[in-house]
Amino acid sequence: MSGRAGEPRMQRVRDAIRGRAAGTADRAARRTRRAGGSAQAPGLLASPGAAAVRRGAAALAQWLRRPLTSLHLILGVFGLLTLFGLVMVLSASSVESYTAGGSSYSVFVKQLMFCALGLVLFWVGMRVPPQKLRMLAAPLLLIGMVLLVAVLIPGLGALRGGSRAWFVFGPLSLQPSEGVKVALTLWGAHVLALRRNVLHRWKHALSPVVPVSLLIFVLLILQPDLGMTVSMGMVLVALLFFAGAPLRLMAAVTGGGLAGAVILGLTAGYRQARITAFLSPATADPLGPGYQATQALYSLADGGLFGVGLGQGRAKWSYLPNAHNDFIFAIIGEELGFLGAFAVLALFATLAYTGLRIAARCVDPWLRIVVATSTTWLVAQAAINIGYVVGLLPVTGLQLPLISSGGTSLVVTMFVFGVLANAARHEPEAIATLTRGGRGARPTNAVGRLLRIPPPQPYRAPAVRFPAGAGRVR
Repeated sequence: MSGRAGEPRMQRVRDAIRGRAAGTADRAARRTRRAGGSAQAPGLLASPGAAAVRRGAAALAQWLRRPLTSLHLILGVFGLLTLFGLVMVLSASSVESYTAGGSSYSVFVKQLMFCALGLVLFWVGMRVPPQKLRMLAAPLLLIGMVLLVAVLIPGLGALRGGSRAWFVFGPLSLQPSEGVKVALTLWGAHVLALRRNVLHRWKHALSPVVPVSLLIFVLLILQPDLGMTVSMGMVLVALLFFAGAPLRLMAAVTGGGLAGAVILGLTAGYRQARITAFLSPATADPLGPGYQATQALYSLADGGLFGVGLGQGRAKWSYLPNAHNDFIFAIIGEELGFLGAFAVLALFATLAYTGLRIAARCVDPWLRIVVATSTTWLVAQAAINIGYVVGLLPVTGLQLPLISSGGTSLVVTMFVFGVLANAARHEPEAIATLTRGGRGARPTNAVGRLLRIPPPQPYRAPAVRFPAGAGRVR
């Protein structure tokens, strides 16, 4: 009896303990909610700094989900790199321009003229529908290859720096290989997009993109222009990779390209001297092949964290050759310091993220390959330029996109940015926003009306044709 009588009492004790524990937990949860934190780590998560970080991260995530974010990012990167490049070209070329012609603005004015032309081509790249641009790919590549042959003729092509790679028209010059790089991207993406279902077979993946690319490589080697050959090789590898070529084929093409670059680097005396100076800088002649790389490192060291001030650099006073062209990043590091150099790196990192984001959201297979390939060679070219300026790579002569002085490179790069912005407008969510007059489309539509940019059209896959007698697939 005593056992049976004790059971209700024990049950009441258990219920009381459970109720007290539940009440304690409830009160703790209410206190945590009032403090804005968590019951697990109230001191850490309830701090004002952590709350501000969470709000900022939530706002950024929400902004990245907006339909026109890709377009705004690519336009922002384009504008900042263009303005930054003009300012640095003016600063880096002022001394050399004054020494050559008595005016500190001659190189800058020429760069400004090419920038105006590049803005026109940026508008063209943003305005032309992707389908029409795809139709122009083969004619553009054919014209470019004809120009590559013509520039090798002594009476037509001009010899500069040991390379016959330019057409000269008075004070202006044109480098056709820059345009061929874009034409190969457009045409190669067209061919590989048509064959994307059979790219697992090597003969379909190789032909005709790889043979045409090899012909272009031969024409560039005859100039000779090793830097542009490397850049064109990056285009070929990116095309095959983003089109979905087999990894064994990618490894074979990449290995062959690296072997060819090493052979070309060792065949010419001045290239071999550059490679030797890079591999053993301690024994290299500081006034010979290693002079340029050494002066670039001196410039970066002088800049420190904040730099010596815009326009106050000393390397451009005939200490650093090609200060406004191939080695302009050294002037940026000297005059604007680590912060200025980091800003350039951040802009190209944003370009890499935005370009791959646009490619991932593209429905059109051709446009997806074009955007991914263009983003890859722009960012890779910037990485190679910055790499040899800071001493991580041997000097190859590639320019820093949109920042280095160079008319043809600037114009072509601005056109490519127009194509990227055009692709951003053709994301499915962006098309829905721009064509339906959504809330986020008002400023973009106003700019579109001002620039006479037609509204984007949804991608329509081509009709599937079945062989005779195969019947219809259901």
